[in-house]
Amino acid sequence: MSQIANFIRERRLLQNVSPATVLWYTHALKWLPSESPSQAELKATVIRMREQGLKETGCNAAIRAINAYLHWCSGSERKCGAGCTHPRMQPLKEPKNVLPTLTEAQVNKLVTWRPNPKDFHDRRLHLLALLLLDTGCRITEALTVKVCDVDMDNLLITLTGKGRKQRVVPISFALRKAVYRYVTDFDRKPGTLLFTTLEGCPVSRICALRSMKLLCDRLGFDAPARTLHAFRHTFAINYLRCEGSVFHLQKVLGHETLDMTRRYTNLATADLQAIHQRVSLLSK
Repeated sequence: MSQIANFIRERRLLQNVSPATVLWYTHALKWLPSESPSQAELKATVIRMREQGLKETGCNAAIRAINAYLHWCSGSERKCGAGCTHPRMQPLKEPKNVLPTLTEAQVNKLVTWRPNPKDFHDRRLHLLALLLLDTGCRITEALTVKVCDVDMDNLLITLTGKGRKQRVVPISFALRKAVYRYVTDFDRKPGTLLFTTLEGCPVSRICALRSMKLLCDRLGFDAPARTLHAFRHTFAINYLRCEGSVFHLQKVLGHETLDMTRRYTNLATADLQAIHQRVSLLSK
């Protein structure tokens, strides 16, 4: 068995990484020219990534996986850091773009949209939009929610995030009502996924993305870039606008560090303008 295959096998069996992480390692490690690359070969690999059209974020995703493999090859038991002497790839500097969000008018259109009560697909899509807006969860987390994960009595929902880490976050009365009606009308069983096809199969991320873009078009506005993630960022912005704590937001979003949460909290220009009018020395 090759070194790369052994690395992935250990990650899967000893660290219990998710199938998605195994797939990430598999694709990223295909960039390597050999199982024991030199520093010069690693540099050439990054150049090849860029020449083939990968953006900085895509390169860095692959670099993180490759560095994990290179550290594993070194045999060190401690966390990879400054003291490591094995070959290592330097991450690229990423542009600090403000993530797109939904406007207040667009959110209102999504929330107040009333699909045909008997239309399963539209009802499912509307509930998905409400869940993303109300909890700020990732689309992969939303699509793996089971009916029994929604605690109707205590207004809580259990989400399974990256690394199979679970967290419990609050939900609104409005979302509880929507979930209850959906589950009742379409006879969804407690142990089944909340979002499935009519045949009971899981809904894919691609299917959800396509449906959400079509819904935005039906409601009369262009879907924002990174459409499904825009729901998460919209939630974060609104949370801070309503004077929610950034520390609480970190827990709700499921981030391990506060630095990760800060990337989602770039205030919109209108918010900065409103604050400036209050703090400007010329306005006193």
